[in-house]
Amino acid sequence: MAKRIDTLNEITQGYDVILSDVWGVLHNGIDAFPAAGEALSQARADGVSVVLITNASRPSDRVKIMLDQIGVPETAYDAIVSSGDVTRKLIEKAPRRAFLIGQSQDLSLFQGLDVELVPADEADAIICTGLFNDEEEQPEDYRGMLEGLNQRGLPMIVANPDLIVERGHRLVPCAGALAAIYAEMGGETRYAGKPHNPIYEAALAKAQEIRGAEIDRSRIIAIGDGMPTDVRGALSFGLDLLYVSGGIHAAEYTNDGKTDETMLNAYLEREAATPKWWMPRLA
Repeated sequence: MAKRIDTLNEITQGYDVILSDVWGVLHNGIDAFPAAGEALSQARADGVSVVLITNASRPSDRVKIMLDQIGVPETAYDAIVSSGDVTRKLIEKAPRRAFLIGQSQDLSLFQGLDVELVPADEADAIICTGLFNDEEEQPEDYRGMLEGLNQRGLPMIVANPDLIVERGHRLVPCAGALAAIYAEMGGETRYAGKPHNPIYEAALAKAQEIRGAEIDRSRIIAIGDGMPTDVRGALSFGLDLLYVSGGIHAAEYTNDGKTDETMLNAYLEREAATPKWWMPRLA
């Protein structure tokens, strides 16, 4: 059973490295969570290295620009590893002519790569970074298009495995939701972000580079709010986990505006998830 903590510094003395999720933990897509940034900054001041590990489809340098704009302090982290970073390796190995499902803001993913973005009927692969318009569209709106792509046997490279993400006080669909429909049809999907190992391996390598030494996984704690990505990924990689309950799954166990611990533990049991600790929001 996960143990409730009130502040991150209650547990950081047992770790050398924190791998922290970003969206839903450090900010909600519109506003930064100041207490979360302060908590990670304090952990670094106490000698813990912090690597942000995000399913953002953009390369980590573009993620940093967003964090700066939204008000997440640079003192909160040593480095960033994004799904976009590790997905680039999948793109390098894929057919050159690809159809992009996503927005123009994601074009930085392709910088320096030998890839040609073409209309769907000319493509040999699909690269999915998200919906064309996640403010107005839903994943089911894409079913007809995805059926046509699947009939041609095109593989889909999924740059952001998240199903949903917080944006302010709303939840909006992500690329992972389209990939789930494509896989349900029998389409081939390829991932490198959470919960899959490549992004964790990249984050571990980055942490070892920062500390200049090998790091035992027992000395690493992951922080996240997403069950299918943060939680499953960290646990399958053999990491301890601090679960942030106030994120995308809060409706599962919230009662009168607060996390109901009995409901939370029942939810975690249903999901066969075993985080070591939990807190409503990182602080």
